[in-house]
Amino acid sequence: MATLRYYPKEGGPVVFGLYKPVTTVGRGLGNDVALAESSVAEHHAQIVFDGRDFQLEELARDADITINGKKKRRARLVHGDRVVLGQAQLGFSMFSELPAPTRADGPSEAPAGLPQELASLRRLQAFSEKLMTSGSVDELLEMLLGDVLELTGAARGVVLLFDPGEGDTRVPRVRASRNVQPGAITDPSGAISDSIVQRVVETRRPIIVSDAMTDTTFGKSESVIALQLSSVMCAPLLNAGEVIGAIYVGNDEIKHLFERPELDVLTVFASQASLILQNAMLVTALREDKEKLSAELSDKRFGEIIGSCPSMLEVFRKLQKVATTDISVMITGETGTGKELIAREIHRRSGRARGPFVTVNCGAIPENLMESEMFGHVKGAFTGAIASRPGKFQQAEGGTLFLDEIGELGLTLQVKLLRAIQERVVFRVGDSRPEKCDIRILAATHRNLEEMVKTGDFREDLYYRLNVVNLWLPPLRERGDDVFIIAKVLLAKYADELGSEVRGFSPQALVAIRKYAWPGNIRQLENRIKKALVLCDRTLLTPEDLDLGPEEQEAIVPLEKAKEEFQRRYVLEVLERNNGNRTQTARDLGVDPRTIFRYLEKEQNPLPPGTGASGS
Repeated sequence: MATLRYYPKEGGPVVFGLYKPVTTVGRGLGNDVALAESSVAEHHAQIVFDGRDFQLEELARDADITINGKKKRRARLVHGDRVVLGQAQLGFSMFSELPAPTRADGPSEAPAGLPQELASLRRLQAFSEKLMTSGSVDELLEMLLGDVLELTGAARGVVLLFDPGEGDTRVPRVRASRNVQPGAITDPSGAISDSIVQRVVETRRPIIVSDAMTDTTFGKSESVIALQLSSVMCAPLLNAGEVIGAIYVGNDEIKHLFERPELDVLTVFASQASLILQNAMLVTALREDKEKLSAELSDKRFGEIIGSCPSMLEVFRKLQKVATTDISVMITGETGTGKELIAREIHRRSGRARGPFVTVNCGAIPENLMESEMFGHVKGAFTGAIASRPGKFQQAEGGTLFLDEIGELGLTLQVKLLRAIQERVVFRVGDSRPEKCDIRILAATHRNLEEMVKTGDFREDLYYRLNVVNLWLPPLRERGDDVFIIAKVLLAKYADELGSEVRGFSPQALVAIRKYAWPGNIRQLENRIKKALVLCDRTLLTPEDLDLGPEEQEAIVPLEKAKEEFQRRYVLEVLERNNGNRTQTARDLGVDPRTIFRYLEKEQNPLPPGTGASGS
């Protein structure tokens, strides 16, 4: 019969038998398991037994359920699980409990006469509970070794760990020991037989030696003869089939002390030790990966911006030069390329860094409210203006005003904005008194403002006021290996914030990330990673977790079409470098100017900034 053990804040633990198909748990007295805890709901949860498994399910939506430190609403219970309902501490066991021990901090030693198998399970359960609360690897290994010695009757023991190396001749070092000197494995006068350890390493199987001196395999071993060994057991510690260490126990005073049950106990506890060491190695590897990533970022980070591709290095070069001036800068690029990050970096490196950085999203504010939002208003200026209020221009005094999505601004506001920039004064709505403003203007857009100027949707004089220097941010698909570094940084950031156990990407995921076009750029990559961290139950993200299955990969096109697409992109790139001069571009490429016109006619997407329609 399975049991649920409750550890109240005062007094000893209380054991409840789980003998019904459905067992209710809660604060109410009508529950099968009634817990006198104010943090427990009236009807908190139920345990359903289907003949094979025990399933814990919530009954109240606001009921907190934690299993082994993780919040759950529904979960299959496993022997040794630690369950917290509200603040009530419980332990689940698959075995019938004998009279409860008097200690409230966990299972105690088994009563005298308890069968060896059940005693071992009790010890293992107790150790599993301590495993969830203790963070020290060495402390856990010492604790585990003590349990092994007590259960097997061994007089001494060690946990050995092999340093990284080649082959099976690696010399182990002592990680935990009882009644053994730390140098026992290398010291001939120590208490460990290196030949027995070596055999375990070679075979990857546990060994039991009832009388080492008369054993046909090890009786002639120099270490066995020198140490006068009697009863010995040794079990390997494995990680993915490779030996990473061993547990060695012995008793030199009693022959034939160890039998098959003792070896089984040692093997089970060796599995626990393997898990502890694997986790420690994983933490070490993650720490090394983090240090490596930090080292890579030191070369590829420009303030808060990450990038090392040629186009981003050119952005950084321009940014450094314009940041220290008060010149107006237009930041262009597709949605999600990080235009606001660039604006913030310009502000941070400018002489106005101590002043405010104020952002206005010109596409998110209704046109009838935009003037008040930009310049402020006085009391009674319009219905609902119950008090005077400063605008973004006043709030940015002495600092930087960032006009995001400036292409969405209406023509009426464009006129007033141009006047404010030219005269450095603003008028609040409903007021005739000018207010001086000392600010720097940065603007950003994903639109092609030159085309909007041609169609009359954007004022030419305002465009040239804002676009003194242009910083064009390349899309993520054109930034090469930058996407890997950005993805790793985003994963590390949000894995900590969301409490996810994900620690990296699978090789297939990295390939998929590199191949995908990312039409939403960094913002889309960020959102995909956030979603994957919430939903993934593994430690490595796969392409499916990122919604990057085969159907999302770029389709293979005929060679002729691929060549045409490459030529189109290359013509536009050279056109950009020549500041839109078509004649010079045709001369550089060695083609007729009509070829440039042909590619421009085919171009349906907005041209990169600076690729105007004017000739030489």
